[in-house]
Amino acid sequence: MTEKNIYFSPEWEHQSGVLLIWPDKNTDWCSDLLEVLPVYEQIAKEILLREKLLLICRDRKELPLFLQKKSNELCVIEMDFNDTWARDSGPLTVFENGFPVLLNFRFNGWGMKYAACYDNQISTELFKKNVFLKDVELKNYSNFVLEGGSVENNGEGCLITTDSCLLSKNRNEPKNKKEIETFLKKALYLKKIIWLHNGYLAGDDTDGHIDMMVRFCNKTTIAYVKCYRRDDEHFLSLEKMEKELLNALDQDGNPFNIIPIPLPDPVFDKDRCRLPASYLNFLILNDAVLVPVYNVSQDKTALDIMEKLFPERQIIPVYSVPLIRQHGAIHCISMQFPEGVL
Repeated sequence: MTEKNIYFSPEWEHQSGVLLIWPDKNTDWCSDLLEVLPVYEQIAKEILLREKLLLICRDRKELPLFLQKKSNELCVIEMDFNDTWARDSGPLTVFENGFPVLLNFRFNGWGMKYAACYDNQISTELFKKNVFLKDVELKNYSNFVLEGGSVENNGEGCLITTDSCLLSKNRNEPKNKKEIETFLKKALYLKKIIWLHNGYLAGDDTDGHIDMMVRFCNKTTIAYVKCYRRDDEHFLSLEKMEKELLNALDQDGNPFNIIPIPLPDPVFDKDRCRLPASYLNFLILNDAVLVPVYNVSQDKTALDIMEKLFPERQIIPVYSVPLIRQHGAIHCISMQFPEGVL
């Protein structure tokens, strides 16, 4: 048995499909539903062009027509849910002895900020409904809170996270940092965890999810959000985060290739509160990357950088202002599954 038979699957591995949870009038999207539904439709169409779409909804008759048609690439499951943040309520995938294993951690609404009674059941309910291949195992870690958006992984045993999130209140206390790190290394087959002490985005209600600020693009390359405006409230904190990344070493003691992506101009909600807009909340698909854009001056620069980071994939911009109004973007609303799962 080789070491590579046991690992935490990175996002760029070939995928069997992606999970989305469809917004409706009973979610926080209610007031923005007419604007956010076209965004979900674009994302769903891009997924279906390349791989399977696993779609959760309350009533399939309320879906757009193209999602009501029977297809081998579409699996629609009706069930109840609290919200649509599949990244955090869906399962993570590791490989054990070469076979995929789904890990079901407890989801408690980002530290009990929001109701999660139905979202916390999503992974087990999907497993009961036989949407996964018969050889796929589900492991339950109901005593440990972990959201997919809080961890970034290079597939080689190195994980990046933030202490502001994983050590925050109402998640895993009284466990201390050492205990949490020991648990994660065992559950996710990690050799090293890089804890970032700096970096934040105004308007973020997750306590600092890493997938808004720092992303692995391959096993040695990290993209990160950089603020170029000294008068911006993020400048000092993100500058300190950049220094942490420059000094970080991977699981083998080697430095990373780190690539800055600009922080977009401020995006505000209707009350003029700043929202956590970022280009880092992209989703890697088979042969494509969906990148959030905001109709600001930095969009083109960000897309150009993404083309260089992913030269063999099509870079597809997705207008994400409707998504960011609920404090997340494309990566937050989705969860990919590697080959052999769906």
